[in-house]
Amino acid sequence: MRWSALALLAAALALCALAGLVAGGVALAPGDVVNALLHPRAAGDAGTIVWTLRLPRVAIGLVAGASLSLAGALMQSLLRNPLVDPYLTGVSAGAGAAIAIAAVAGVAPAAVPPLGFASGLGTAIVVAVLARSGSGLSRERLILAGVSLSALLAAIVTVALLALSRDLASQMLLSWLAGSLAGRGWSDLAAAAPEALAGALLGLLAVPALNVLRVGERRAQALGVDVARLQWLLLVAATLLTSAAVALAGLVGFVGLIGPHLARRLVGADLRAVVPASALTGAILVILADALARTLASPAEVPLGVLLAFVGVPTFLVLYLGGGARAFS
Repeated sequence: MRWSALALLAAALALCALAGLVAGGVALAPGDVVNALLHPRAAGDAGTIVWTLRLPRVAIGLVAGASLSLAGALMQSLLRNPLVDPYLTGVSAGAGAAIAIAAVAGVAPAAVPPLGFASGLGTAIVVAVLARSGSGLSRERLILAGVSLSALLAAIVTVALLALSRDLASQMLLSWLAGSLAGRGWSDLAAAAPEALAGALLGLLAVPALNVLRVGERRAQALGVDVARLQWLLLVAATLLTSAAVALAGLVGFVGLIGPHLARRLVGADLRAVVPASALTGAILVILADALARTLASPAEVPLGVLLAFVGVPTFLVLYLGGGARAFS
């Protein structure tokens, strides 16, 4: 059943990707999109729109959504807490504070993605150091350090917004904080993809041990799992995935929280199926949300993070209140 569910999710992702290529301010027929994909060097508006504008956004949405949802699945399983999302490591708060300071200082917009990635990664390292307990990590310290540091850095963002008032830099900062794929292209994907791929590979390598960890840390150790090593491996994987997603799409919320819950509803609690299902679900969510963001108020765009929040909050409440925490009990 779970493998058939994974196949259905893969098929749904392909259909959503096609919908993402069709949707936009300029309507394209599915046949025109398919023809443009099959003949990339052919002249015409459809080819230019597909290859230059929409295909990069769909690819970036796929990578960002899959990365966030996969990171969420890893963090929820590590901490055995269904309310955890990948931003707990402080990646989003660190990236947001750095971008806010850069906006005040007048840093060029082209420097925003790499700056967001580096600062998010640095913040996650600080959180990990604060959460260290012996050779491993304390789950309680990790949560407290992540929440506390995120609150402090959020205050820096607020001060920056007040200082910027309503000029162009503040609009750039607000757009990035609200989450968006606008203006992203192949070069951005090429810069972030290696980190996302490395994080995904580390996460997949940890799945067998993480499955054993479901019985509890002491019993997992008795069965031969190096719990401390597993904790660090998962934290590194989740941090790389989240930092790559933040660099690509800004602060897109709820994907890392909802995606794993939806995946567990579809394939059960076995992480061998939950991990790939989470990646597929997250990619579907972001691609669909971006397609809606481009069409609901065309030619303007609805912020991706705002749209996902409107959909994500009620969805999560239904899933969680309906028994979404069973896999952790």
